[in-house]
Amino acid sequence: MTTTTVTTTVTATAPAGPVAPAVPLAAEQQRTAELEELIRRQPGRFRVLTGDRPTGRLHLGHYFGTLLNRVRLQELGVETFVVIADYQVITDRDVADRLGEHVENLLLDYLAVGIDPARSTVFTHSAIPALNQLLLPFLSLVSVAELGRNPTVKDEIAHSRQSSVSGLMYTYPVHQAADILFCKANLVPVGQDQLPHVEVTRTIARRFNDRYGTTTPVFPEPDALLSAAPSLLGTDGGKMSKSRANSVALSATADETARLIRGARTDVERHITYDPVGRPEVASLVLLAALCREADPHAIAAEIGDGGAAALKRVVTEAVNERLAPVRARRAAFAQDKGELRRILREGNERAGAVAEVTLQEVRAVMGAVYV
Repeated sequence: MTTTTVTTTVTATAPAGPVAPAVPLAAEQQRTAELEELIRRQPGRFRVLTGDRPTGRLHLGHYFGTLLNRVRLQELGVETFVVIADYQVITDRDVADRLGEHVENLLLDYLAVGIDPARSTVFTHSAIPALNQLLLPFLSLVSVAELGRNPTVKDEIAHSRQSSVSGLMYTYPVHQAADILFCKANLVPVGQDQLPHVEVTRTIARRFNDRYGTTTPVFPEPDALLSAAPSLLGTDGGKMSKSRANSVALSATADETARLIRGARTDVERHITYDPVGRPEVASLVLLAALCREADPHAIAAEIGDGGAAALKRVVTEAVNERLAPVRARRAAFAQDKGELRRILREGNERAGAVAEVTLQEVRAVMGAVYV
């Protein structure tokens, strides 16, 4: 597998140094365009790591933001690993006691949207001991200050609904680096808000390779593959999140979907336009209908015209329910066979575990930590 990387302006070799500054967004977008062309021509050059924490059911934001992209990469022939990051859930105390239920629902969502366990390796974090052992040497390569400055960690802490957070919360970006690097993934599909995590991973890979001085780098410095789908707002007008009770889950029934969309925030202006800056809540609903119909949002807005918020929500509800009908049907079918779900996870864990063991042995060797 050929590693494809993007060059950054600063190289850090010691944990006391700063993490390399984030690549400007325009450069990341240009790199994504280049990567897409490479993927189209040579999908075998790439290995993808992607996944989610099982903290709740996946929603429409995940569907258009990441899930369809994962299925697309799978269909193109890119080798794909999908992690159900259950160990990272224990930073969220209010869902840890329902972990088994959340893992099962996440797997059902994956299968329903078209992730094929015969072509993509789906595995659970906690079942891969060798992956988690990488966390220790990786933590030695970053400083506490660097972890505290990570913007995604700051956001997670702000929305954790806890009076204090565990030390594990601060290791979150490093744990994600272990997720990516255990299988030597060189491509990570992310949204713009996840770019800092990819930069931490690139820094850890670079520092490990520099510190242990091998002629051949142990780890690639993975590229971020930015999603082309715009962000959808939640029903409250904020960021859509499965932990903030403001989303439409893929597993929601048609009636539940209608109720949730009826409650979505809009504005007082009756004429519907697509204006993401001036009318973000209305624009997000228009965009959702457009994504479901694979249409232009301006055309959707013109269709509704002076119909007002009620007509807008009716159009969105119909579009969402039509789009999700086959997804819901596949999900219901998979849910009937718990034995098949266990088999899929067991085989995925076995494949991921074998890859992780090879990587861990290589890490031990270059660190001089092989004694027998």
